[in-house]
Amino acid sequence: MKYSQWMDGTGPDADIVLSCRVRLARNLLATPFPHRMDDGQAQTMLARVEEAVHHLETGWHLTFSRLSNLTPITRQVLVEKHLVSPLLAQDPIRYEAVAIDDRESISIMINEEDHLRIQVVLPGLQLNECWKVANQLDDAMEQHLDYAFDPKSGYITACPTNIGTAMRASVMIHLPALVLTHQASQVFTTLAQLGMVVRGLYGEGSEALGNIFQISNQVSLGLSEEEFIHNLTVVTQQIVGRERHARQHLLQNAGTALADRVGRAWGLLTHARIMSSEEALRLLSEVKLGADLGLIEAPNAATYAQLIVATRPGFLQVEAGRELNPIERDQLRADNLRRLLGEQNRV
Repeated sequence: MKYSQWMDGTGPDADIVLSCRVRLARNLLATPFPHRMDDGQAQTMLARVEEAVHHLETGWHLTFSRLSNLTPITRQVLVEKHLVSPLLAQDPIRYEAVAIDDRESISIMINEEDHLRIQVVLPGLQLNECWKVANQLDDAMEQHLDYAFDPKSGYITACPTNIGTAMRASVMIHLPALVLTHQASQVFTTLAQLGMVVRGLYGEGSEALGNIFQISNQVSLGLSEEEFIHNLTVVTQQIVGRERHARQHLLQNAGTALADRVGRAWGLLTHARIMSSEEALRLLSEVKLGADLGLIEAPNAATYAQLIVATRPGFLQVEAGRELNPIERDQLRADNLRRLLGEQNRV
């Protein structure tokens, strides 16, 4: 199965920052929000957006798909790849759609909470690059669509907290050492005071599995897009510094215990016959920490990012070509982990 660009393990601070994202919420002028549209309005709105996307298909390499035409498993994989939100993917019945580029770094979600959610995801800490691409695509879409915009309030959105720039910038970051040294809660409290919000692996309402967190701006009003991007970049760099310091502290003060923990995680990943999704992410997090500290030679950054997705339920079922019950998924997950990690040698 194809992997998305954000999984290639490149970019600044890619050992800790798995990916970054910029998302812009947009609504069409004189058109009710998605939750207020009747079928006729929704159909008309979707047709307008589809036409706009078709104008950009060649230059932006976009493919337009109605979610109602996709299987539930395919929609689940799109969520697992962070190309659509869980909200958009669940039981589409009212003209939901998505446009995705050929590298799977760009997606336009249509008729989620807002008419459009334009997002760009890249590997490592590349928020400025995400913003540049998102801004260019936003301008291109606006050549064919009239946005709801107020000179004083900014972009009009379904949720008042998104008004203003209507931008959410976020980083997906791996913080095992801060969790192990019990510093994570203090860091997250500080982030809240700075106007940032911390969420789990799949955003709002999700768990922070495998010591992976999403950090984003909490409001989108009062600063420019560039200022929000700058602030989150600076904050992320500070968190990366604290994580690196915590890793060295663990290595120097609890090196044997840490090496034992990593070795046990490696042993389970490469020998278990049944592995749950949650356990896989936890063990992969520990092995990734060990690899970053030179305690073990597996997996590299690209393999780790890909394994996060490759061990998820939807991805496994697409690989199998059929729906799997929970025990079948756990068995296939363990088989894949043994095969993929077994190809690498321990130091």
